[in-house]
Amino acid sequence: MKIGIVCYPTFGGSGVVATELGLELSKRGHEIHFITYNQPVRLELLSNNVHYHEVTVPEYPLFHYQPYELALSSKLVDMVKLHSIDILHVHYAIPHAYAAYMAQKMLREEEIYVPIVTTLHGTDITLVGSHPFYKPAVTFSINKSDAVTAVSKSLKEDTLRLFNIKNTINVVTNFIDLKKFTHSFTDCQRDMMATEDEKIVTHISNFRSVKRIPDVIETFYRIQKEIPAKLMMVGEGPEKKPAEQLCKKLGISDKVVFFGNSNEIDRILCFSDLFLLPSETESFGLSALEAMASGVPVISSNTGGIPEVNTQGYSGYLSAVGDVDEMSENALKILKDETLLNTFKNNAKVQASKFDIHQIVPQYEAIYEKTLEKCLASK
Repeated sequence: MKIGIVCYPTFGGSGVVATELGLELSKRGHEIHFITYNQPVRLELLSNNVHYHEVTVPEYPLFHYQPYELALSSKLVDMVKLHSIDILHVHYAIPHAYAAYMAQKMLREEEIYVPIVTTLHGTDITLVGSHPFYKPAVTFSINKSDAVTAVSKSLKEDTLRLFNIKNTINVVTNFIDLKKFTHSFTDCQRDMMATEDEKIVTHISNFRSVKRIPDVIETFYRIQKEIPAKLMMVGEGPEKKPAEQLCKKLGISDKVVFFGNSNEIDRILCFSDLFLLPSETESFGLSALEAMASGVPVISSNTGGIPEVNTQGYSGYLSAVGDVDEMSENALKILKDETLLNTFKNNAKVQASKFDIHQIVPQYEAIYEKTLEKCLASK
């Protein structure tokens, strides 16, 4: 198949998943066309089977806000015609599914029909999509898609609760390539980050308020009061500067490392002992899954799709949102007992194996094939 993939080309979970999906599909013989405004951050190598097409938005003084959806729709029309793309897989209902539908209607005027598969990732539903300004557009985009997937059961339930959805929503979970988290390097240089007796705690996110960054800092503050420890903070976002100030206020700046965005997540997780994810909500929790794949147990909130990833008392512990007391207690329970820590590390890897890319990608292929068959039959 020739598959067009539309996504945000950023460090966020949806962009990472879309990129990894495209790369794996290319390995399985499909021709992949990424169509977005920048080359996705994890799209390092282009090949005969992987192509990138940039969406540019000309600036006109007439527009107060430049119309990205219009530029994207036009680009999709051009790329479908130029490369004979069979199917479009768009990640996020708005603006991507909305733009894809407009492209689909334009193409039908030329008797070209390309079906749309829309994957819902979370923010498009729980934050942006539920806003009254956008709700009609999100509902329309989902219902007009030829197939719809959600990355967790929780997100599917939220979507059906918040919107008047008449379409079927298939749950196809996020995934990881376990091979990328089987560390080939013999020295992950742990001694650069901490002394031998210090435990390393890690948090990775886009540092938005929904990630509850102060809870990460407060939980670590309580951990380091009882055992030697360091905290690795990976990512960029609006909450980063306040987090640095909070560390200074608590007197732990020397124990916290702020990395910014990084392409070396596997190396950072290699030397981590525990992962913190106390989010207000998560549609899935991809960062937790990546940690578990590296053998890092997870202390998390029990919201959204996280309980579908992190298993209570097995790969880590789950607590109510904001319950820093319990999160700290559970973290210390694991970190203070070396035998228990190793058990949780092994369990985390076993749990992560359920989400291996080679088990999930065939589910997308089946959806593509079924959607194409349905569309051909309806012509």
